[in-house]
Amino acid sequence: MSTMQGRVLLLNGSTWEPLSVISIPRAINLLLNEKAIIIEQSGHKLHTVSDVVEVPSVIALRRYVNVPRRQAHWSRRGVLVRDEFTCIYCGVQLGETRRGKVMTKSNFTVDHVVPKSRNGKDTWTNTACACDDCNHRKGSRLPNEAGMRLRWEPKLPRTSYLVIAVGTGPEVWKRYVEIE
Repeated sequence: MSTMQGRVLLLNGSTWEPLSVISIPRAINLLLNEKAIIIEQSGHKLHTVSDVVEVPSVIALRRYVNVPRRQAHWSRRGVLVRDEFTCIYCGVQLGETRRGKVMTKSNFTVDHVVPKSRNGKDTWTNTACACDDCNHRKGSRLPNEAGMRLRWEPKLPRTSYLVIAVGTGPEVWKRYVEIE
């Protein structure tokens, strides 16, 4: 992948609230026009005809911008990232060993607390990450009918689409985005 195809996390001025994930050219433009400052470097360099530029991973605007809150759009990937690939029923996590196998992303799925067969909806508060074993065991029953209990209450993430971006972006981004 070319360095110019990377992404940069953009934070708001003074609050450092995550605003967006932008392209490297857009980030460099903001830096060159002195509208933003570098918070974290990516470790990569961009070579121009006459200069070498450090490629940022996180930048912040110099001034605060008032941005209305955006509600997070539900997605399967977003649920898995919000729950950090941890089963809401048994607590097994990504990378842990269970019954002799290491849990990978493919071992996790989205479970509907109120099943779709019972008019359950694709919403943040009705869906959670579950391992394939627990999801199969629960089936199309309510958790209490299956003798299972939720380890936490599924909630709307505080940060909008950035939940997904952070889950697929550099590890350093997690310092700047709260996922609840």
